[in-house]
Amino acid sequence: MRRTHTRLYVHLVWATWDRLPLITPEIRERLYAVMQHQASRLRAEVIAIGGIEDHVHVLLRFGPTVTIADLVGRMKGASSYLAEQVLGHTFKWQGAYGAYSVSRSGVDRVRAYILNQEAHHREGTTHPELEATHA
Repeated sequence: MRRTHTRLYVHLVWATWDRLPLITPEIRERLYAVMQHQASRLRAEVIAIGGIEDHVHVLLRFGPTVTIADLVGRMKGASSYLAEQVLGHTFKWQGAYGAYSVSRSGVDRVRAYILNQEAHHREGTTHPELEATHA
């Protein structure tokens, strides 16, 4: 029996409401964990999650049976629920997001960029085209 084979990578980025600094160190890892869990429930493999207090980046590999909108919606919804309902923090994501296709050869470079978000923002070495969440 033949199976569908895909190798699809996407770099996602979305921001907190009004770019408020809502992703505090005390909740960051739990937000990332619930985002990763939601992605895996949709059979997507999270390669990297990183960000700063007002936005998050995610690099993942996903299959042909899920849409990017579904992935983002589930990840944002579950993390927002966790922050507000479980942890008691005021929290809200922007409605918009950015999604950028990544070639297999670019995965390591994008992964490093995502995992070093704090340094890139501190040192002014961000790539504006990879930080945009809307046009």
